[in-house]
Amino acid sequence: MADAGIDYAAVFQALPGMVAVLNPGLVYVDANEDFVRMSGRSREQLVGHYLFDVFPDNPEDPGASGMRNLAASLQRVLTTGERDTMAVQRYDVRSLELPGRWEEHYWSPVNAPVLGPDGEVALLVLRVEEVTEFIRDRGGAVGTRARALEAELYIRARELQEVNERLRKAHAREREVALALQEAMLPTPRLKGDHRVAVRYRPAVSALNVCGDWYDLVDLVGGDRIGVAVGDVVGHGLAAACAMGQLRSALSAASRVAGGPAQALDVLGRYAHVVAGAESATVVITFIDFDARTVTYSSAGHPPPALVHADGKVEFLDAATDPPLDASPDPVPRPQATTSFTDGATLVLYTDGLVERRREDIEIGLERLADSLTRHRDADPETLADAVLEELLPPEGATDDTALIVVRL
Repeated sequence: MADAGIDYAAVFQALPGMVAVLNPGLVYVDANEDFVRMSGRSREQLVGHYLFDVFPDNPEDPGASGMRNLAASLQRVLTTGERDTMAVQRYDVRSLELPGRWEEHYWSPVNAPVLGPDGEVALLVLRVEEVTEFIRDRGGAVGTRARALEAELYIRARELQEVNERLRKAHAREREVALALQEAMLPTPRLKGDHRVAVRYRPAVSALNVCGDWYDLVDLVGGDRIGVAVGDVVGHGLAAACAMGQLRSALSAASRVAGGPAQALDVLGRYAHVVAGAESATVVITFIDFDARTVTYSSAGHPPPALVHADGKVEFLDAATDPPLDASPDPVPRPQATTSFTDGATLVLYTDGLVERRREDIEIGLERLADSLTRHRDADPETLADAVLEELLPPEGATDDTALIVVRL
């Protein structure tokens, strides 16, 4: 910013409204022109002096609390590193021209931190709005309740803006943690065989919509076989991401020892019963046998995988679909089905963010997916995955997470 040739010292002095800078010891470091003028203190009387030596509470008023409240607010900023907005405060300011006289003021302070390189609060910015005119009437006497209420409503509206900003930052931090957790738990394909696989994960655009989408790929015992699964935990945020991690790990372990995908889902369903946030989670798992040229699958309430045959025909694998995980207190064995494929076929698994849109039948989304897969069937898995995401996800970003796996058979 210094290269822009902007004189920030001059900008600070020209800022409208009373603005001062304090060090962590609450000593004035600087004050802009409005602060000097409206506080009735010279720059020499401010800079280098302790805040409450310059502006003490009125000793003649035992109920005076403005400075005490300001001290508490500044301490909150120092402790939390977060901005603090105060309600309207009454301050009796000692007159320098008339010794012994205290002048009544109503100020609304906002205290903000300036963080140093170590992340600690290095400076405090004190911005004050002079609202005495809202409280006083034109004759100089204390105004009516209506004027006081008007001022209070004005300040409350600004406080609400500050609260909303804090909530936005909190949600953004939670989203960052959830995304980091998701990325840590979503594996990079490391299969023993020479299989061409592409995986994609696209988070939702909204800070509130980090979800529990996941995928998994594992080598299976006995021949050239792999297990491929995708799932979706209901809900948003860190809780959904944690539930996702537990389910993915459990299914990954179950797949390696299960006799088939249905048995793996049976085990996962029983485990989901004791996982907080796993209620109504959906998942589909496929066992691909490259020697037998078959795909065996089972689904717990999840959108069906798409098998793209070499001739471009798209077959949705929906012959073994059951309710979501933990949907019944007494789980029953889940169904599974098997279909065959030939050289050049492609298996695509995905989560609902790819095909579902508000106020639109999911069949439309599935048709859109089938059309894209048919047109790009000859592309390699990496190119095909990118093309599908580009064509199916909204250009402004999806409101739900999307996981996608493309396997060339």
